[in-house]
Amino acid sequence: MRLAERPRETAIMLDVDGTLAPIVARPEDAVVPDATRGLVEQLAARYGLVAAISGRPGEDLGEMVGVEGVAYVGEHGLELDPRAAEWAPAIAEFAESVDWPAELKRLSVSFHFRTAEDEQAAVAELRGVADRAVAAGLRPRWGRKVLEVRPPVDADKGTAVRALLEERHLRRALYAGDDATDLDAFRGLDGLDLVVRVAVVSDEGPTDLGEAADIVVGDPHALVELLRTLV
Repeated sequence: MRLAERPRETAIMLDVDGTLAPIVARPEDAVVPDATRGLVEQLAARYGLVAAISGRPGEDLGEMVGVEGVAYVGEHGLELDPRAAEWAPAIAEFAESVDWPAELKRLSVSFHFRTAEDEQAAVAELRGVADRAVAAGLRPRWGRKVLEVRPPVDADKGTAVRALLEERHLRRALYAGDDATDLDAFRGLDGLDLVVRVAVVSDEGPTDLGEAADIVVGDPHALVELLRTLV
């Protein structure tokens, strides 16, 4: 892969759940395999930037991935936008008002339905939650078996990708992800000198992710094999 020819001028940016870590029934049970962590360590030692960009809070990412020298950006890039913090009380109030188990973060809240006995009924109920979020001035977004509610701030994985690259003056990058929010990251790479967009596809993920990608792999294990070519 041409990106490996000039590693110090190149960024490797990765989603975590469904990308570095296999999807599991409960988000708190997700684990980055030891072999994957070791590979990330090798990449971090060689490339100008290695970043983990996720919907999880940045502190949780640091513990989950556990590799020094990696840039951790949580909550889909909201952590890099100071305007998002102004909405933290409204997010917490909204989460408290919903009769559904909530994964409340500082800047957003997620309502998972992967373990719901009746998925159709769960989605129907959460559509009502999404409508309420809009009425409250917040922004709902659907992902893999999850409804996320965020502040009305124009920050996402795409803005995070651009901020990280501009900070380090890098114009060559790979990004890998598996869900709708990763499409934002794909768009954030537009205009660079050399780009590789990798989609980790699944039956749950958006079909347009694979269509927008340069390389498609079937699962996190296949992604690891691809990333090994960069070491």
